Amino acid sequence: MRDIKPVFGCVRVSLQMSWTSTMSSGYSSLEEDSEEYFFTARTSLFKKPSGKPTNLKDVEKEKELRTHLTHEDIRQKVEQYNADSRDLFKMTLNANGMYTGFIKVQMDLRRPITVKGGRAGGVKGQEAFYLPRGSINTLHISSANTVRQVIEALLKKFTVADNPAKFALFKRFSREDQVYTCKLSEKEHPLFLRLVAGPSTDTLSFVLKEQQTGEVLWDAFSIPELHNFLRILDKEEQDQICSITRRYNAYREKLDEAMKAAGGPG
Repeated sequence: MRDIKPVFGCVRVSLQMSWTSTMSSGYSSLEEDSEEYFFTARTSLFKKPSGKPTNLKDVEKEKELRTHLTHEDIRQKVEQYNADSRDLFKMTLNANGMYTGFIKVQMDLRRPITVKGGRAGGVKGQEAFYLPRGSINTLHISSANTVRQVIEALLKKFTVADNPAKFALFKRFSREDQVYTCKLSEKEHPLFLRLVAGPSTDTLSFVLKEQQTGEVLWDAFSIPELHNFLRILDKEEQDQICSITRRYNAYREKLDEAMKAAGGPG
């Protein structure tokens, strides 16, 4: 059990939570979920449109690099990747030029997620939870899988009912002793980025976050989600009342003890 109190919009809410062994192990299988893609997993709040394209240069740069890589180039990069890897998460090159491998995704969600099939008492079988920040899930994917498919697969395996559009995948990388975090386009291919960067997570790592937003757009949530948030806020309110009551009772007792020790009226 863990009591986590991140800030949700302008309201601070908390909820104790526990996860099944599937979540705690960070390893599960998605192979049966897709016939079109090789996809096995081991383990919005919408921003107001600004009118500016998102990461189009990165997408075009990746597309251009992917186009110029020959089968022999990819084979050499896969071999070099496996030679540099210090764990069992190797890449495999198929005869058709596709390759498969592993990426690790850090979960960095500040707002609660809605999970299907929640405990008794949840609204329509759904329950709102805070996911422990920093938990890692290792996904086994193919070079054809896009960022959007990675996000959807993560949410599906953990039975998250929230709209995938509320989430975004970011890449974290180092450059000139500085650490940068950049949002990936839904059309980018995480395994290709992993292959080019090499196996070191210090060079490149992936982080799942909510879509960046300045204001909470409540219309983006369903009625069951809003009910869950209200229930969480009620619990937070009661917890705060109990905490303040205990604190002032403790002060009162100490004052009474001090007055008695000084010979004053009890």
